[in-house]
Amino acid sequence: MSEEEFTLHARLAADTRFIADLALCRVMLMNDSRFPWVVLVPRIPDLRELHRLSEADQAALMVEIAFVSARMEAFTGAEKMNVAALGNMVPQLHIHVIARFQADDAWPGPVWCVGDAIPFEPEALDAQTARVRDALSPD
Repeated sequence: MSEEEFTLHARLAADTRFIADLALCRVMLMNDSRFPWVVLVPRIPDLRELHRLSEADQAALMVEIAFVSARMEAFTGAEKMNVAALGNMVPQLHIHVIARFQADDAWPGPVWCVGDAIPFEPEALDAQTARVRDALSPD
């Protein structure tokens, strides 16, 4: 992997906070206090589509999605985990992993169809970043 050329899309950089780098993906916390939500971004330059990954990287991505989903589910007590890769607004391949609850504002629809993001207050963003980082730390 040529990380020297990898750059996070400006929209993702503006809307997220760094959590960790896994073997393939950068994990970012979405700055929206309404939902426990992370984004996985494969650290491969100019990547737009899942099918353009090598078979080995496709497998690695699935392992990382499953790992993050399981950790976020355990951390949040989520009733349902949503995993999505749309890329209509941000062309860089990124995968949303969102903990969902029947009581959340968007249930049962997708989170991006309801209202505007409510950013964390600075201290709350720091605290949530630390909590998610801990939740994703190896045992």
